[in-house]
Amino acid sequence: MNIIYSDILKTIIDNPCKSQREIVRLSGYSLGKVNDSVNYLIENGYLNDGFSTTTKTNILKEKSKPKNAIILAAGYGMRMIPINNEVPKGLLEVHGEPLIERIIKQLHEVKIHNIYIVVGFMKESYEYLIDEYGVKLIYNSLYSKRNNLFSLYCAKEHISMSYIVPCDVWCENNPFSSFEFNSWYMMTDELTLESDFKVNKKRGVSYIGSNDKGNKVIGISYIDENESNTLRGKLEEYVDNEKYNNSFWEECFISDKKFALPPKILSSKNVFEINTIENLRELDDDSVSLDSEIINCASSALNVIPKEIKNISALKKGMTNKSFIFTCNGEKYIFRIPGKGTDQLINRKEEADVYSKISKYHICDDIIYINPENGYKITKFLKNCRTCDANNWDDVKKCITKLRDFHNLKIKVNHTFDLFGLIEYYESLRNCKSVYRDYEKTKQNVLSLKNYINKHKAEFILTHIDAIPDNFLFSDDEIRLIDWEYAGMQDPHVDLAMFSVYSYYDRDEIDKLINLYFENKCSKETRIKIYCYVAVCGLLWSNWCEYKLSLGVEFGEYSIKQYRYAKDFYRIVKEEIGEINA
Repeated sequence: MNIIYSDILKTIIDNPCKSQREIVRLSGYSLGKVNDSVNYLIENGYLNDGFSTTTKTNILKEKSKPKNAIILAAGYGMRMIPINNEVPKGLLEVHGEPLIERIIKQLHEVKIHNIYIVVGFMKESYEYLIDEYGVKLIYNSLYSKRNNLFSLYCAKEHISMSYIVPCDVWCENNPFSSFEFNSWYMMTDELTLESDFKVNKKRGVSYIGSNDKGNKVIGISYIDENESNTLRGKLEEYVDNEKYNNSFWEECFISDKKFALPPKILSSKNVFEINTIENLRELDDDSVSLDSEIINCASSALNVIPKEIKNISALKKGMTNKSFIFTCNGEKYIFRIPGKGTDQLINRKEEADVYSKISKYHICDDIIYINPENGYKITKFLKNCRTCDANNWDDVKKCITKLRDFHNLKIKVNHTFDLFGLIEYYESLRNCKSVYRDYEKTKQNVLSLKNYINKHKAEFILTHIDAIPDNFLFSDDEIRLIDWEYAGMQDPHVDLAMFSVYSYYDRDEIDKLINLYFENKCSKETRIKIYCYVAVCGLLWSNWCEYKLSLGVEFGEYSIKQYRYAKDFYRIVKEEIGEINA
């Protein structure tokens, strides 16, 4: 039986009809297709002349009962920022009911109790569902690195006549059934540029890319036994291929710009995918999930009601924090949320003090609000911005000039950024041995540079510490230096070392940077001291990375390159000191 015949048969079973025109209205198929289908179903013993079903149909229904459901709930839900900082997406409440609970209840209504939930981010929040609804949780350990293709792979052994359901959908009517004759994939009749799938006149689905409007994707699907085998095989094939690390599971059914699963089309008025705060507000403006501490903070700082905080979207996650953009009364702002573990790394009172001291110099971004207790910060969005390109020496020269001008202000604060003390502190935070086998030797070598540094250090002034290319913003005709979290009293030449190690500069490039800052008038002793700082900063950030790694945060090659700076520039310093001594 083909897809059209089975669709018509299911329509008749679910909605007893008295005429073909009723079937047309309910199924969405043309009168010609309905007429052809009804004739086929009668001739093959599935229907009687009065559109009533036969024993053959009842037997088919028994064979077509779904076996289970797999709910995908592992991801961050970054488009829900900042609410996702407080509650995982599947537990957002709509009309007093968590999304995932509604899905589970609708599955129970059609006698599906074998339910698997793939969890990751805030996995503990879902634990209560085991006792409440008898579900089984499957943990996706790579939820922060892989997309939902890997989540489904984690549940692959259970894919067999299965519903696959994203945790962030709300259906007014139950989308599930006690029987399914064929696979399908749910979309709506709404056309949007955000969709890559478009239903054609023959009820097939084309993969159209991003240049045309497609049918809005909901993502609920049913996978019959034949397609289950296909899906399991594709998951096995794709999971070890880096090309698919960021892929959705639907990729398994895309071939030659066609999507193999037939569409199940619903009215956009009856089903909602909740990707953003605006989606949630549209569906339930009184949802308790909208009572967000962070949104309330923004509205209070700008003296508006929470509903005026609009058009929220995530910025790229930084190494320390996560931030989002929003609009309010036609203006754009950035809200910074301190990242995991930063309460151990940053003194927010000291940061607030730095901003109060530099605000009059128009050096940094425009601060609207900063909380010295929890680190929440709101700044005006700078238009037409770009960061410094560390490989563009015209960019670098402008930034280093800006940095030198800042240093020449000789601003004072009441706290110091203690390089050697923080090496020890970050080491203590990880509470375990270093991942580097020769760490103790490397550490002792770097600590031995302290005497040379103390002998040649410059006057301590306010130093940015994190003066890296990403924190220099070119905005129209000016340069701003942002993110002063680590700033404190220190030798300002530390900023040159920090710029270098973040940029992965080699020795020649570091010398070029030094020459720009000192306008080719740097003494040999000061140059060697900056080499010392390169080694010290390398070990400092290597320990910082090891602490973050203990929290499950991975920084790839950045961490190992910092460790190499500690070793390589210790050796360079010893060679240079040897030359001087000779």
